[in-house]
Amino acid sequence: MFLALKEIKYEKFRYGLITFMIFLIAYLIFMLSSLSVGLASENTQALKSWHVQSVVLNSNSNINLTQSLLTKDDVKNIKLGNDSAYVGLVPVVVKMPKQETQSAQFIGLDKSQYIYKNLSLESGRRAKTNQEVAVDTSFKDDGYKLGDKITLNGGKDKYKIVGFVNDAKINIAPIIYGNIATWKKLRPLAHNVVASGIMSQKKLNEKTDNIASYGVKTFINKLPGYSAQNMTFELMIGFLFVISLIVIAVFLYILTIQKLPNYAVLRAQGIPTRTLISATISQSVILTFAGTLIAWIIMYLMTLIIPPVVPLDFAPWIMISGFVGMLVMGIIGGLIPIRSIVKIDPAKAIG
Repeated sequence: MFLALKEIKYEKFRYGLITFMIFLIAYLIFMLSSLSVGLASENTQALKSWHVQSVVLNSNSNINLTQSLLTKDDVKNIKLGNDSAYVGLVPVVVKMPKQETQSAQFIGLDKSQYIYKNLSLESGRRAKTNQEVAVDTSFKDDGYKLGDKITLNGGKDKYKIVGFVNDAKINIAPIIYGNIATWKKLRPLAHNVVASGIMSQKKLNEKTDNIASYGVKTFINKLPGYSAQNMTFELMIGFLFVISLIVIAVFLYILTIQKLPNYAVLRAQGIPTRTLISATISQSVILTFAGTLIAWIIMYLMTLIIPPVVPLDFAPWIMISGFVGMLVMGIIGGLIPIRSIVKIDPAKAIG
């Protein structure tokens, strides 16, 4: 360790460049990981707040709530307890004078069921009439206020915002909570349709010709774009770890080759090979730790500055896994030049 620190102190600029490269890679890993978690969270915020375990949908809906419709005949044999609720979903376009048009998901709820009763309100109250709605807090960030009246899908009816709800997003879009009757009006249907699906806090095993129940993980993985989005981020993060390994290994290998005459002299003076190997690995760990620590600090400061519209979720496990992953890459990168050190011939330095 002493030899590693002395060498880094002597060659500040050279090792500073390596640390800077590691910082850039670590920062990208932290950024992409936070974005991946943030976007995944915005896909499933509402489901998590509802504590869903099972979803009952039309069996021909391709496990998609938007495409599912349940009729009275479909649900006549399903007994809804205190832990289950009807949900009606329809995409809407929100308009209000002097505000930007927004896309959202309207969800109709039954006031007697658990989702409606358990809505986590930041301010205001739940919608009570067919002309009232409670909306995601992101609307508040965009300038909407309690008492504002909005129109949906270009209709003439106006709906009064009476509450702002925490964690009200699904498939990245903000949610507007209203009544089932309002949902039926926004999505003209046959008179016997009751909901898009059933959300339950317990595991259900409903199965008929027209309906089927699915676990929440299966339902989430079928959300449009969810799996593809996560896989894309995972591949990018994986490639960044590989790039970090290559950068560390290449730089250390080049530096080791340049220092071989010096190492030969040290070997001739009786310095053990393991000391030189330890110095190389220590350098790799120190540089990796320093670059990753700087990246973590910058990333943390960025989360304080970046506006809420950017879905960053810099969770503690991201920091820990990022640190551990980079240190592992640093250790592996430090092992690659070892073969050159082991093959050093002290006789060449003497003679």
